[in-house]
Amino acid sequence: MKPSAANRRITIIGAGLIGGSIGLALKAAALPGTEIVGHDRDRANARQAERLGAIDRAEHNLPEAVSGAGLIIIATPILAVREVMEQIAPHLAEGAIVTDTASTKSAVMQWARDVLPPHVSFVGGHPMAGKETAGIQNAEAGLFQGQAYCICPSLDATPGAVEGVLGLARVLGAEPLFIDAAEHDQYAAAVSHLPLMVSTALFTLLRSSPAWLDIGPMASSGFRDVTRLASGDPAMSHGIWLTNREAVIHWLDRMAEELRRLREMLKDARDEDLLQMFARAQLEREEFLARPPRREKEQGPPLDTQKTVMDMLIGGMAAEQLRKAQKIPELMRESQAAAGGAGDNAGEKKKPSLADRIAQDIRRDLEKLEQKKAAPPQAGDQEK
Repeated sequence: MKPSAANRRITIIGAGLIGGSIGLALKAAALPGTEIVGHDRDRANARQAERLGAIDRAEHNLPEAVSGAGLIIIATPILAVREVMEQIAPHLAEGAIVTDTASTKSAVMQWARDVLPPHVSFVGGHPMAGKETAGIQNAEAGLFQGQAYCICPSLDATPGAVEGVLGLARVLGAEPLFIDAAEHDQYAAAVSHLPLMVSTALFTLLRSSPAWLDIGPMASSGFRDVTRLASGDPAMSHGIWLTNREAVIHWLDRMAEELRRLREMLKDARDEDLLQMFARAQLEREEFLARPPRREKEQGPPLDTQKTVMDMLIGGMAAEQLRKAQKIPELMRESQAAAGGAGDNAGEKKKPSLADRIAQDIRRDLEKLEQKKAAPPQAGDQEK
């Protein structure tokens, strides 16, 4: 099945916090004529996503879920991403776009190169948003609002595919951020994975103390805030460690050095240095909260994000027609050879060759595509 103007399908694989929130945001955007299909290994998760309105329908059969889809979003734990790619690869439509939401990117980009077929485009993605509470029940349409959405295109991704994922990020309300996969993993280790490790280490340290029964009652908002990330999904945390080991170790070493520096200040009674450090950290964090650093806004498609996503979905159909068109010369030669072997029958009406029939199909499909693009937008199609 190929993508068509009449059946613009977006498939979300993984009906958890991130996949469910993407679905809710896409449904809120009300993309005209678009079907959002959800798949999850746990059928109950997919059914709940359907009940919550995050998807139009749940499809337990994974090949069926991606069949004909113009955009496939893999929103599973990172260690499941390669297996999902292997399962969907034979069933992806010509010109389809595959993206993901995994917390690390270098491994995912390599898996895409190894597994996905050449007739699709892979564009890595990572929305820098989440909660310590996982699951579809915690999904919300505004989860990505104003947050960075990292985009890592593969080398052979088409410009249309890159613009499509850029449009997707904007539809979700996120701030697109183009970044190299290796650079992404280093920086994500600093601002996301290191806090997770420190949160877990602090909780583990105190919880394992023989004095925990006395310490615990004193643990209030400060302890809860710093250890919040320790309540996250263990599978996600494990996947981060396995796929970004060196970068996380680098930042853990840097953190250990910083703690040793603090220890030396305390040991040597360098009270003025400690005060200056606390004061500087307070001022600079307040500045960060009030005016977060931003890269220059990415230059991309027009702000009509709905049109960008719709063009992306229709693009799969055009790619299929181009593939057919490239076969016409070969088919014409085969048809002429067959006609020469059979001889001419006087008075018999000539039947159209296979090449003629394909050419007619292409003309009809492309005429429909041009009519769709030229048609004035309906009232409900305007971007909200």
